[in-house]
Amino acid sequence: MSIRTIVLAGLASAAVAAPAAADTYTIQTSFNAGDFSTTYLTENWLPKIKEMTDGRVEINLTPSGSVVPSKETPQAVAMGVLDGDWTSVNYFSGQEPAFAILGDLISGYDTPAQMLGFCKDGPGEKVWQKALDAIADGEVQLVGCGPYSREALPARVPIKTFEDLKGKKIRSPEGLASAVFAAAGASPVSIPFSEVYGALEKGIVDAADASAYVNNAATGLNDVAPYPLYPGIHSMPSMELTMNKAKFDELSPEDQKALRDWFYMAMEDLTNVVHEQDEKLAAEDTRKEGVEVIDWPQESRDKMRVVARKEWEKFAEKSDLAKEALDANLEYMKTIGLMN
Repeated sequence: MSIRTIVLAGLASAAVAAPAAADTYTIQTSFNAGDFSTTYLTENWLPKIKEMTDGRVEINLTPSGSVVPSKETPQAVAMGVLDGDWTSVNYFSGQEPAFAILGDLISGYDTPAQMLGFCKDGPGEKVWQKALDAIADGEVQLVGCGPYSREALPARVPIKTFEDLKGKKIRSPEGLASAVFAAAGASPVSIPFSEVYGALEKGIVDAADASAYVNNAATGLNDVAPYPLYPGIHSMPSMELTMNKAKFDELSPEDQKALRDWFYMAMEDLTNVVHEQDEKLAAEDTRKEGVEVIDWPQESRDKMRVVARKEWEKFAEKSDLAKEALDANLEYMKTIGLMN
């Protein structure tokens, strides 16, 4: 046997024995750099996907706007500019109204776990994929979807029941959230998120659709709004994890399943961690003089949902997919006892 033959045989043997190099996929998120969520996922969950795929898949999470604006991620994924996105889909409602319903069914679900169940175990993924196909020409594959937190409502005046909403000025983004607050008797005010603190401090608004309790506390909103509603009564923004369809199809069925399992495990864990932080801060605030953390009675929450449903139905008239998305949510909500 020649030396050349021996060397080639050795190289071939080494190639068979060596583990395959991981493919690294760049996923842009709608989380900001330095957010609690970004840091937690990066430190605790990015290593796990490599473990779950025996080193074949790695993910590089990039913050909001790092490659393209958040509202453009589906097209960027379809074109291969991004390998995927992990984005709040409210950004896409201008492209397809169904995403307003899929992204945040205002006052619909009581807990993130219920909405995650809609995606993971119910009809959510099917209608979600249809909505993605409508705006990305079938070039984007949904991996998983759902929320990780329920937003609190910082308020500078007590809003203890559904009836107390009447006449209150509430900062709210335009769209479904604003319509629901208006139908409940409040006066929605559209102001940029960057101006929420000043608007609460100066009394321009009585309450604000902002973020999770832990995030509101970090930005000082609870300092100028000492009557926070927690758990919140309105918003639970949902996110999606997607991949470029061609790249997803290149993965083995085992790795495709691992990626989906990984997403839901990560979201369920993040939900629990954020909830723990929210509970801790809310308990601390409850003990502070001059602060009252308000938890609406179930009767008021039910009234809010009845009012909200009428607005969901109006919004569902905007497109066939929006109607299908609402019907899918209502069907699932009935199975878990949230709707008759």
